[in-house]
Amino acid sequence: MPDPVKGWVSTPGPDRSNMLLWLVQVLSDMDLDVFVRERISGPLGMVDSGFMVQPGAVERFAAPYEYLEDGRFARQDDSAARPYLTRPKFLSGGGGMVATIDDYHRFSKMLLGRGELDGVRLLGRKTVEYMTTNQLPGNRDLAAMGQRVHSEAPFEGTGFGLGFSVVLDPAAANVIDSVGDFGWGGAASTYFWVDPRERLIVVFMTQLRPSSSYPIRRELKTAVYQALVD
Repeated sequence: MPDPVKGWVSTPGPDRSNMLLWLVQVLSDMDLDVFVRERISGPLGMVDSGFMVQPGAVERFAAPYEYLEDGRFARQDDSAARPYLTRPKFLSGGGGMVATIDDYHRFSKMLLGRGELDGVRLLGRKTVEYMTTNQLPGNRDLAAMGQRVHSEAPFEGTGFGLGFSVVLDPAAANVIDSVGDFGWGGAASTYFWVDPRERLIVVFMTQLRPSSSYPIRRELKTAVYQALVD
C-alpha cells in the first residue's frame, strides 16, 4: 500500500530562503516547481514530491491534528488540505511541499551518500560537508543566538549549517547523539536526521501540531541510539 502523502518538513528563515530560491528561478530560467522536479525530485525518483498533491493521490493525503489543552486531539477538517490540491500561486522556498516518507527517505539517503544516490549526484561531497558544518558566528550554538519558540528540540549544544541543525555537543544537548548529526523538524512534529558516523538515517512523520505537544524528538533519538549494540 502506498505510504501517505504528508506536508514537507519546513525549513527556517522563509524570507531568506525565498530570496535565495528566487535567484534559483532567475538563474535557471525555470519556475521553482519545475526546477525541483527536473533537477532534484525527478533524478532521485521522488515520485510523490512537489508543491501540490498529485492527481489520484488525494485519498493518501494525511490529515493534520491539533493537540488541545485538555489532552484530546482534534482532526482538522478537509479545508486544511485544500491549498495543496492545486498549484500554488506563490512557490515558497521555506516550506509548502508535500512528499511521502519513502520520498523523504531517498532524499535523506542522498545526503548520507554525500550528495549521491543510486549513481545520481546532486551535490558535491565538499558541498555537503560545508552545508552540514555549523555556520553560526564563533561556532556558537542556537541557544546563544536567541530564545526558542515552538520547538521542543534542544537548542543547547546544537548549531546550524546551511539548511540543517548540526549537533555540536551531545552532553550540552542532554540527549544521546553523535557529534555531526544533522537534520531538522517541521511544525507538525515531523523530524529527520542523518548520522554520518553511524551511517544512520531516521525519518519520522506525523501530523501533530504544535511540535511542542510531546517531547517526541528527544524520546525518538533516545530509543534509536539505545538500540545500537554493535
